[in-house]
Amino acid sequence: MPHLSRERFASRHPCHVSVRFVREFERSLRQIRSRPGCRVVQYSIQGNHVHMLVEAAGPDALGRGMKSVGARLARAVNRMFGRRGPVLADRYHLRALRTPREVRNALAYVLLNARRHARGAGKRVGKVVRVDPASSGRWFEGWRTKIGPAGDAPAVARAHTWLVRKGWRRHGLIDLDEVPARA
Repeated sequence: MPHLSRERFASRHPCHVSVRFVREFERSLRQIRSRPGCRVVQYSIQGNHVHMLVEAAGPDALGRGMKSVGARLARAVNRMFGRRGPVLADRYHLRALRTPREVRNALAYVLLNARRHARGAGKRVGKVVRVDPASSGRWFEGWRTKIGPAGDAPAVARAHTWLVRKGWRRHGLIDLDEVPARA
């Protein structure tokens, strides 16, 4: 991302954040779940990047939170692979979400992103029998179809903003078979 000023947003507006990375993610998120001022409430890991729905007290808190995610991730990856150096490939991209529909679309986009990538690659996208294991979908409580309990501690924080807790539901629960459009 070019080094330009980031979009301003109010703390009541969650943000869709994407950042390219090297790997080892959930453990790092669990370690910062209770971090004040910034929390990741949903995510999905793709080949070389991650999409997150993040709530933050403001741009400065979001910046500090993303630095914390990057630092923890770098320590974990570097320890795991016996390497040194940065893990994030570039700056994160941010989009503030201001309406219930935007949040609903972002949730579907984040949690079902693997389906969108598959369709974009020309693959047939059929009925889903399980939640994407490289996402926080196993802890998500807004699926149209009930799924079994995750069985492990969530790597994501509980949402605090009205838009993420309740507002988006005005536009319907999310179906596991949806294929989200481009963000």
